[in-house]
Amino acid sequence: MAHIQLKNITKKFGSHTALRNLNLDIGDGEFFVLLGETGAGKTTTLRIIAGLDKPTAGQVFIDGIDVADWGAAERDVALVLQQYSLYPRYTVRQNLEFPLKSKLRRVGDAEIAERVDRVAKTLRIDHLLERKTDRLSGGEMQRVSIGRAIVRKPRVFLMDEPLSALDAKLREALRTELKNIQMNLGQTFLFVTHDQIEAMSMGDKIGVLNHGNLVQTGTPSEIYNNPKNTFVARAVGSPPMNLVHGKLVSGRAVLDAVEQELPYAGKLGATVGDGRDVTFGIRPEDIVVDSGAPIAARVHDVENHGVEKILTLRVADTTLHATVSAQTKLAIDEDVRFSWNPEKVVVFDKATGKSLQHAA
Repeated sequence: MAHIQLKNITKKFGSHTALRNLNLDIGDGEFFVLLGETGAGKTTTLRIIAGLDKPTAGQVFIDGIDVADWGAAERDVALVLQQYSLYPRYTVRQNLEFPLKSKLRRVGDAEIAERVDRVAKTLRIDHLLERKTDRLSGGEMQRVSIGRAIVRKPRVFLMDEPLSALDAKLREALRTELKNIQMNLGQTFLFVTHDQIEAMSMGDKIGVLNHGNLVQTGTPSEIYNNPKNTFVARAVGSPPMNLVHGKLVSGRAVLDAVEQELPYAGKLGATVGDGRDVTFGIRPEDIVVDSGAPIAARVHDVENHGVEKILTLRVADTTLHATVSAQTKLAIDEDVRFSWNPEKVVVFDKATGKSLQHAA
């Protein structure tokens, strides 16, 4: 296990800055997920921790030790990639044994056999041990790839979107399996992904990256319910948080789109003056569709997800998403009325996009 700290990490590739003053703290035995779009700097962060790239500025600490002069082997981290790093002519057993046969490790034959068998059972690939890896499915190959990392017993697991090439059902199964493995091993995992469902379902903590800047870190609940800015509000949640421009007037939310009021139950500091231009954030599940609600809308779209329906509501020139029960019967172009849960509204500064709850 290991405690990882990145302090003021900047990484430049020519004129492009991939990471900018990144500070990250990953606790010993924590499953930390780094969430961001392509180009956000996720893979660069992994490579710097692994020792494959050197930062332009800043320090990397493993268990409190500055590892700037340590090579990748000395850092003892395992990197699992989206592309399966397997030897196609080897059997599954030979692939799992390979990292243990390095002269640097000096692991005895009996211990190699014991580790391989234990990992194969954990990942449910013990029935495939004598099969060549070029005859495996995508999910089986990724299990073997993860097994090659686990069998080494590294200090840190670094995982670069290892599930993104798999189909949806298999991704879901492996998400659960990976989380269970991490909990059983008690090891430090850093998992990077662009998939916010993976981040929310797997992470003890989530860090949201945007163009090389770490925007917010926190538990999945903190990130979801109290986003630090509008970027995080849109990055986490499916559908994402609704963002509606308006003003706070005498403790009420006045929406620009319809110039009508909705209740607001949050508490903001004295810096938020009456009539200030703001952006209201509300999750789709906190929109209440009811015939007695104050604001009129029209149903623009209905998505049936089985256990629930996601409505797209059009209010003047604005669209909002609302989550309703699957039993709710509504049709496209039908007129409805809605309100929201006043205790769940997040208020952002309209000009900067920053949460006023965080600033208060």
